Amino acid sequence: MKKLRILLLVHESLVPPDDLEGLSESAIEECRTEYNVMSTLVNLGHEVKVLGIGDRIGALRLAVGEFKPDIVFNLLEEFSGIVTYDHYVVAYLELMRQPYTGCNPRGMMISRDKVLTKQVLTYHRVLTPEFHLFPWRKTYKAPRRPKFPLIVKSATEDASLGISQASIVNDTARLRERVHFIHATTNSDAIAEQYIDGRELYIGVLGNDRLQTFPVWELNFGTLSDVQAGIATRKVKWDPVYQRKHGIRTGVADDLSPALQTSLAALAKRIYRALHMSGYGRMDLRLQADGSVYVLEANSNPNLTYGEDFAESAERSAINYPALLNRIVTLGMNYQPEWRMFDR
Repeated sequence: MKKLRILLLVHESLVPPDDLEGLSESAIEECRTEYNVMSTLVNLGHEVKVLGIGDRIGALRLAVGEFKPDIVFNLLEEFSGIVTYDHYVVAYLELMRQPYTGCNPRGMMISRDKVLTKQVLTYHRVLTPEFHLFPWRKTYKAPRRPKFPLIVKSATEDASLGISQASIVNDTARLRERVHFIHATTNSDAIAEQYIDGRELYIGVLGNDRLQTFPVWELNFGTLSDVQAGIATRKVKWDPVYQRKHGIRTGVADDLSPALQTSLAALAKRIYRALHMSGYGRMDLRLQADGSVYVLEANSNPNLTYGEDFAESAERSAINYPALLNRIVTLGMNYQPEWRMFDR
């Protein structure tokens, strides 16, 4: 593709260094995604300017006005400390008629809201765990007939924030205790949903209108016990020391039948379209022993770190990391928001 001016949008605390040499493992892990994307785009010949923002949207307007990027590569996961505000930043880019990568504001807003996601998917007759919402700062009201076991988590936070082995509850006393814990630690609504036992599967999706899915990926819990392997806690997903200790890894779920793989790919595309997603995303599923498939979450703009699930599954589809980033940029350049329709 032609060489572009790309404004790389990151959180102000995650502006990557020019070189990782001399940094500790924890420091490298903190900004690995941002560094991987920045260095790869530069190596592809694009002119890249990095902008770190925290809670001042004016800095974005100034940078767009001065740098005049062909596209903004969006790596934000929050704005002003609030996860659900990141779609406002993308909406602001649309107001400026500025092309960007990743999901559109509507798809981000719906998929970030676990309750709204479940409501939309239920309307489309897509199987998802039953749930009960416990609003933050409201008096706790116990559900009438909860079907234990339940898993309790934040209704809006992602990256497994607040999820541990204690998240699975089997009685009303533990349910109340865990709901209060989520309220206190995440300052968000809590959701208690039906716990689905089974294999944890992920499917990457790439595209706006014409969609491509990547091979079905699976989280292998390694040496963890059956009880511990019930959920993907924060340590399971993000702690490399813990992962190495227990042999936790992800990879192709290659023992699935071709018919099931085709069915899962079709389901992933159906979810993507139902939630009005664009750019790229990842669907988190649970496959039960009887063949039932439940949708746990839909993730817009999933982790783009080199060597992690999304990039690795793309590699299995013969799309290497530089090609993946170029594809994401091209999708952003070609996305048709409302303002482009009126500019014709």
